[in-house]
Amino acid sequence: MYAVIATGGKQERVEVGSRVNVELLGVAEGEEVSFAPVLLVDADTVLAAPSALEGASVSGRVVGAAKGPKIVGFTYKAKARGRRRFGHRQHYSTVEITGIAAGTTPAGARSRRAKA
Repeated sequence: MYAVIATGGKQERVEVGSRVNVELLGVAEGEEVSFAPVLLVDADTVLAAPSALEGASVSGRVVGAAKGPKIVGFTYKAKARGRRRFGHRQHYSTVEITGIAAGTTPAGARSRRAKA
């Protein structure tokens, strides 16, 4: 079973037990977090409609912090001797996914495992 969540302006595919780096959440290490905008849940049936995903949620626990790769940038102004070199390194929260709760199964939904 996996789900696709939206957090920090990005979409992440998560499974129970997986660890993902997301934008800083502003919570302390060891606290529980819940991701409400779930975009897809794939279990016995695939839930993708907004009406079917109203009750869906993904829960996780913050296990630490991480840093992304260093990005080096350079700006240059021709004929004015303007040069500027800068760097950036993004900070992330590392979250371990502890549970995926699927919403209600809509009427008429078919199981992926059942033969048509």
